This record gives sequence, C-alpha cells and structure tokens, in this order.
Amino acid sequence: MHQTTLDHARLLWTYLSSARSRGNSDVVVVCCSYDLRVCDYACRLIQEGLAPLLVVSGKRGNWTRHLWQDSEAHVFRDRALANGLGAGQILVEDQATNFGENIGYVRRLIPQIRRATFITKPNSVLRVALTIPVQWPRVTAFVDCPNLAFPEDVSNVIGVFGVIHEMVGDIDRILEYPSQGFQVRHTLPPDVRQAWRELIEQGFTLHRLTSPQAQSRQSTGRG
Repeated sequence: MHQTTLDHARLLWTYLSSARSRGNSDVVVVCCSYDLRVCDYACRLIQEGLAPLLVVSGKRGNWTRHLWQDSEAHVFRDRALANGLGAGQILVEDQATNFGENIGYVRRLIPQIRRATFITKPNSVLRVALTIPVQWPRVTAFVDCPNLAFPEDVSNVIGVFGVIHEMVGDIDRILEYPSQGFQVRHTLPPDVRQAWRELIEQGFTLHRLTSPQAQSRQSTGRG
C-alpha cells in the first residue's frame, strides 16, 4: 500500500477518534461490532468503577452476519462474562442495526439513566457523539474507545483495506446524515475532507452511501 494512502487513512482515523471522552456514569453502553476488543475495554472500565452496569447493543451487521451465528450483543455478553463480569451486571439489547438504534433502543431499555459512557471502535467515536444528541438529547453522554493505533492495531476481521473503506463511509455519513435527521451537523477540517477525497479517488468506496453495497445495507437498516 502506498505510504500516502496510509497517511490519508491515518488522518481520518485520528480525527474520527479525537472526540473521545469518559466520565463517571450510570451505565457503560457498548455499540457492538466485529471488534471484541471494544467489549474488553468496556469491561475494564466497569471493573475500574466507571459504572455499575454494562449494556451491550447490536443485532448482526454487514461484517458480522458471516462472522457469528448469534447476535453481536450475545457474543459480546459472552465475552463480558469471560472477562469476569457477573450476569447481573449485563443487559442485552439485540435488535439495533445502526448507531441511531444502538442509542435509541438502549434509551428505551433504561430510560431512567442520566449519565452514560458509550464505547465503540476508534473510527466510530465521532459518529456516535454526533448521533447521541438526536437519539437521547437529555442524557449526559461520553464516548470512548480502546486505545488502538492505525494501521498497527486494525482488526484482522476486516483488515486495513476494510477499515479504510469503512472510514471513507463514516465521513460520508457525517456529511449526509444531518440533513436526514440522523446526526447533528459537524464541520470537517479542510485537511480531513481532502484526505477523504483522495481516498475516494484511490477507490475506497465500498462503504459509501452511494455504493451498491452500502445501499443494500441501508435497505436492511445497517449503515
């Protein structure tokens, strides 16, 4: 892979994860995915006393429908139990197929919650942060992720190329979803926009909203 490609992708990775925050909470909510290290990190936060309760949220998506037979949430619950959490500390939400549903369905599950830390993949931090004000406007929310570097720590489930495709799609959604009511508006810096354009020109388009693959996922609620 050309070094310039990696430089552009690293810029996106750094920017998309730069909204990280966490604080004492009533619950830690995991936006499930293909990366079980997200669950491991959330469990550590629970064990360190950040919150007394873990919620794992996720059905099956474009990456995980071929990876696991069970829902993401149940796979993550099993991982949390293996990490030492008690069954009474874990709630399961196994119907969400996108970030809006992760947040909205968890809100319905535990509407009394006032402070929540959401845990997701590094490249999803900004999107989750932009979605929370739409789906759960009155919660005091933090969004965090494992401390993973690009490209060294990319999940081997989808690999470096897969993550670059995914990040280009993340920027697409940050730009387009506010007009659809899915996220609040956000202004991207010029260098991030330029890196995104360069990666599109290099062919990293499989996760874009305009790609046939992404349109198929949108029709099933996954995006």
